[in-house]
Amino acid sequence: MKSFFRIACFVLLGAFLLVAGLSVSSCVSNTARLSALDRTAPPAPYRIERDAYGVPTIYGETDAATAFGLAYAHAEDDFATIQRQVLAVRGELGAVDGAEGAQADYFGKLIDVKGQIAAGIETVSPQARAMAQGYADGLNLYAAKHPKEVLRPQVFPLTGEDVIGGFVLVSPLFFGVDATVARLFGNGEIPPDREPEERGSNAFAFAPHRTADGSTVLVSNSHQPWEGAAAWYEARIASGEGWSMQGALFPGSPVILMGHNAHLGWTNTVNRADLTDVYKLVLDESGKRYKLDGEWKDLTHRHVWLKVKMGPVVVPVRQNVWGSVHGPVIKNKSGAYAIRYAGFGEVRQFEQYYRLSRTKSLEDWRAVMAMQAIPATNYIYADKLGNIAYLYNARLPKRDPAIAWEKVLPGDRSDLIWTEYEPPERIPFLLSPPAGYIVNSNNLPWLATAPAEDMKPEDYPDLVGIETWMTNRILRAKTLLEADDIFDDADIHRIKFDKGYDKASRLGEAFLAAVDDARAAETLSEAVTLLDTWDWTADGQGAADALALIILQELQWNLYAREEPRPGREILGDADTHLRKHFGKLDVPYADFARLIRGKADFPLAGGPETLRALMYRPAEDGRYTAVGGDSFMLVVKWPKDGSAPQTRTIYPFGAAMGHPASPHYADQAEMFSKEEFKDSPLPVYQ
Repeated sequence: MKSFFRIACFVLLGAFLLVAGLSVSSCVSNTARLSALDRTAPPAPYRIERDAYGVPTIYGETDAATAFGLAYAHAEDDFATIQRQVLAVRGELGAVDGAEGAQADYFGKLIDVKGQIAAGIETVSPQARAMAQGYADGLNLYAAKHPKEVLRPQVFPLTGEDVIGGFVLVSPLFFGVDATVARLFGNGEIPPDREPEERGSNAFAFAPHRTADGSTVLVSNSHQPWEGAAAWYEARIASGEGWSMQGALFPGSPVILMGHNAHLGWTNTVNRADLTDVYKLVLDESGKRYKLDGEWKDLTHRHVWLKVKMGPVVVPVRQNVWGSVHGPVIKNKSGAYAIRYAGFGEVRQFEQYYRLSRTKSLEDWRAVMAMQAIPATNYIYADKLGNIAYLYNARLPKRDPAIAWEKVLPGDRSDLIWTEYEPPERIPFLLSPPAGYIVNSNNLPWLATAPAEDMKPEDYPDLVGIETWMTNRILRAKTLLEADDIFDDADIHRIKFDKGYDKASRLGEAFLAAVDDARAAETLSEAVTLLDTWDWTADGQGAADALALIILQELQWNLYAREEPRPGREILGDADTHLRKHFGKLDVPYADFARLIRGKADFPLAGGPETLRALMYRPAEDGRYTAVGGDSFMLVVKWPKDGSAPQTRTIYPFGAAMGHPASPHYADQAEMFSKEEFKDSPLPVYQ
């Protein structure tokens, strides 16, 4: 969640305290409430087994019992993070995390998560609702048995609707609705053209005729933060009702979001289709009415209360939430702006994920994807029959291509308020190209396989909002994939962990421009000379890697945020100062500089921003750069040509016990991750 609310929250607090006086509520533990939850029973028998790395496998007699066990197992590893997800849905995160948490609370109230759930809950099937309630009850039981870990007893017992609400809250974040709100609410600036996701992902699928052993291969390489609500959690599930899958999920999810079952699998990369429109409203003098087609209409209005922890007390702060027929409305110093985004009112995201995990064929999988309840993210698919596919999954509104939808739109025209979506058959889809491979690295959909077999934009006329973004990663991936005819395990590993930069990429061009700008500064001649020797890889083999990394990371953030970079001499000058201050020289060995640090674990890393071995860093106090995101949970699954069980290898930067530094599983995968190694991860079978 972006920090759009931080400044406003303190302004509101100040105003409230001056006008209304101090009103506080203490965070009182509700022992009786939690004790009552101790009688919570699973819907059917379940058990949790953990492997040598603490990764749980949950066996349940029913799907709902399996979801119950998954909740309990995940809570054992990271209950605090799961609670924060639910607190945000309930609008109670500010009561625990202060102004920072109130940002998420405000966003949830602005898009009216509770109202969306109330209006749409009947569209969710009874089976999916039972699954959600089973998961909620698993958390309820854990809370009862571990009351000292409960952050806010007032939110218990949790309900299935809280779980479903988590998907409603999070879904629009994947295509940047929070970024639009941030720019409108935080500083009054009009949002620029759609900005790309700061994080990225890679995904590969290989058909049997392109692999050395004739297997079908899926490589899942999502890039996420390594901690918090958007960090992956690895799990395996097997139900007596035939539900079996392994992969990764986010805190608060009763289902695995990407991974595979015995028949098929998929992975995701973020796409940034333009699914959000902003309208500037014309208000009357009262500020309570807006003009539409020449007539004045009343803005909807609600008072909401934000609970903000300040020291030992929780302060209730009243805030206005406005709305129009377009959607939520934000007032700032520039005027009033309405937001309309794809999927508003849709509450079946969880159900679609659940149904996907139970599919057994390409036809089943495509039918579930046709629900379009998940509004965004690319899907790369593979199955045991040798099919591979790419779906540019985006719930694109039906919009007139003659209109500049990426700009702020006039809010007084009802013809600009779209109400329909493009049907599933109009969304770009590529199935089993003859080239035998599919790749995506957060790039435009017309670059997914061999050039002669790629989809063409002219085959999808009049679709509005498809991105045109290119990444260094896709350029490198395409170069490597087109250089080989047959791929064995070593080839796939080499491509996935490639650490090269393409000089023709936007990042490569920005790097060259920065160095050229610094070249004229006499004080930077040593740094420029060192960079002139750089081999354009972050593999730790060259003397210039550390210096290049500092520059590349800043430039990457500039590009992703569509910000004008600082002059190259300033960027290089700061990098020069940093290395001399902390290391006394510029040619710092990369292994000494780029590190994976987690508790007592401290290992070298190779790779950097925008490489296929993607890593993002943060400077530590000692001057080293410690990784905080990028390559996170990774999975490689092979379906052998003989039809035997899939073979799976996985890895995570830290370990399963995310919330317990004293656990042996807090960082027990860190060394393997640093060495680019995987662990075996067999698919469970219900017993």
